[in-house]
Amino acid sequence: MNRSRALPAAVVSLTAATALLLTGCGGGGDDKDSGKDKIAGADEGGKKSSSPSAKKSEEPAIDRPDMKLPSDVDVVFEKTSLPDADQAAAAKDAENFVTAIRHGIVKQDPEDAAYKFYSEYQGPAFKYAKDLIKKNVDAGYTVTGEQKFSGTKVDVVKDKKSAVVSFCSDATKFFSKEVKTEKVHRTQPSVKDFASWEILMTASDSNKGLWRAKQAQVRDGAEECRS
Repeated sequence: MNRSRALPAAVVSLTAATALLLTGCGGGGDDKDSGKDKIAGADEGGKKSSSPSAKKSEEPAIDRPDMKLPSDVDVVFEKTSLPDADQAAAAKDAENFVTAIRHGIVKQDPEDAAYKFYSEYQGPAFKYAKDLIKKNVDAGYTVTGEQKFSGTKVDVVKDKKSAVVSFCSDATKFFSKEVKTEKVHRTQPSVKDFASWEILMTASDSNKGLWRAKQAQVRDGAEECRS
């Protein structure tokens, strides 16, 4: 079985090019955003918000879903320092969205609550996550090993309601595993193991401090992500 198709780093073909994540996607923060608002000015991101620490202290605790992974699955995100509280929150929940997909696969549940919590309901990212989990379940595959993510960058647009989070992934030590036999399908490391990610995140109006994935662009074979 082709590992790039079995693993969560598969390419998702959206109706728009990656550039649309910055210029033409819906930017509302509602949990069921209609997608009609346009994101513009992503190059204006990175501005510091006033008193980010005070802002964080005012926000109520978010009741997040449990995403405990089995001992043989490790999703590692390189630590990064971001100057803005909104950037940090968007990046963290983009990471949570990625982890949620793996959680759905190991749980063998296309209706897993985790990815639904971290994506806009029935949006492109929601459907991408569900489809990827379902394909693995239908094929009888789960995952095992370690996948690393690095080079996180965040562009927050001027309305502070949308952000594009990008990073690279390394799946050279991440493999598909047959659920019934537990046979691991190991492959030799190659450029196909590296992927470039861009996730459009939107801030939730009803759950302050929470960001959800609206769209996801994942490109396998990303030479620039190969160290």
